[in-house]
Amino acid sequence: MDNRTWWERRQKVVANGIASSFPVFINQAEGSWVTDVEGHRYLDFIGGIGVQSLGHNRVEVVQAIQEAAATLIHTSFHTVMYPRYVTVAERLVEITPGAMDKRVLFVNSGAEAIENAFKIARQFTGRPGIVSFTNGFHGRTFGALTATDKTDPYKIGFGPLLPDVYRLPSPHCYRCSLKSAPANCHQQYLERVDTALVDTIGVDRVAAFVIEPVQGEGGFIPMPKEFLNGLRRICDHYGILLIDDEIQAGLGRTGKLWAIEHAEVVPDLLVSAKALGGGLPLSAVVGRADIMDTIAKGSIGSTYGGNPVALAAAEVVLDLLVRDDVLNKAIEIGKVMREKAIVWQHKFPHIGDVRGLGAMVALEFVRPGSDVPDKEVCRAVIQAAFRQGLLLTKAGLEDNVIRLLPPLTITPDDLGDGLERLGLALEEVLSPQSVKA
Repeated sequence: MDNRTWWERRQKVVANGIASSFPVFINQAEGSWVTDVEGHRYLDFIGGIGVQSLGHNRVEVVQAIQEAAATLIHTSFHTVMYPRYVTVAERLVEITPGAMDKRVLFVNSGAEAIENAFKIARQFTGRPGIVSFTNGFHGRTFGALTATDKTDPYKIGFGPLLPDVYRLPSPHCYRCSLKSAPANCHQQYLERVDTALVDTIGVDRVAAFVIEPVQGEGGFIPMPKEFLNGLRRICDHYGILLIDDEIQAGLGRTGKLWAIEHAEVVPDLLVSAKALGGGLPLSAVVGRADIMDTIAKGSIGSTYGGNPVALAAAEVVLDLLVRDDVLNKAIEIGKVMREKAIVWQHKFPHIGDVRGLGAMVALEFVRPGSDVPDKEVCRAVIQAAFRQGLLLTKAGLEDNVIRLLPPLTITPDDLGDGLERLGLALEEVLSPQSVKA
């Protein structure tokens, strides 16, 4: 059955609100490549939006899933426990920032983990307020969605959203709302945070800050380490918890196991998902023991959370991150992508900014001679890359950013091949003849 036939069937049964980037249906994947039902192969620089950090259908992950499914698929840890929930929790306690005692909650998705982090923070502090930051994305469930900055399309028609969730400005060097020099902008943003807490929100109302060290859906915007350190100091001063959203940036993507480690900041609660389950639904909240141990028994949990098959995949993921030297590979991949992107930036005035951290590299598209977002050009480049056999996805509040998310285990040849295809797409869309037409 071809792609068109599957599309026609999709239109009859799949909810209209579910968007899909490309008119193809994938039925096979391996490493950096996916193959559609018609046999067309594509280099995948999306990876399930950062999920397949170790590549598609990694043999060791598949084997672990098969072996786990043959012995135990599900009981729900809340009724009948199983050892793997404990052993993977032990691993996360060991590798997350901070030497203090920690506790772990497993759930199914990044949004679900964020929701639970909010509940934990509120119950522990006795305060209702959650503070998020501009350009942040934390999920599509109500609490996570309220904390997310972008309105269209995520929030359209879904209100009213949750009360006591506040959004404050965070640094964005390319689009600095304060028009400040990078050397001291973090201090001005921190002063705004402190002022808002004291004068507008009320310090005694805020349970937690939630922030991505590198904002994913916001367009791969790294938070300055000075800003993250400043938030840590503000939290300590006012008794506020710091929630570190590592859903997209964590597990090696930035060249550190956790993106917040670049700032040498220890959060109170860390949220992990996406790459953790090797492609299966799995997420975690890892928190200070003194916080997690005060939460009322039975007040947090999930029927499927910490599913034994997903946890088996996570065990292998955590092993391979070390065995495959993924952190150093992420640094090298990022270096290659950034160098190539900067060459393109000098060549094409539509590329206003190249940014990111480690193997999170983004290109922001603007109208030449300005910083006005150009989402049409961004969309055209993504579609041109698709015609070249390369899968890319957008980001940014204005949908004018292309983010590069190749597997952290991609071969040099495949990485070079993918960048060459992107270069051809940029030439097709941005060459003087194409722009004029």
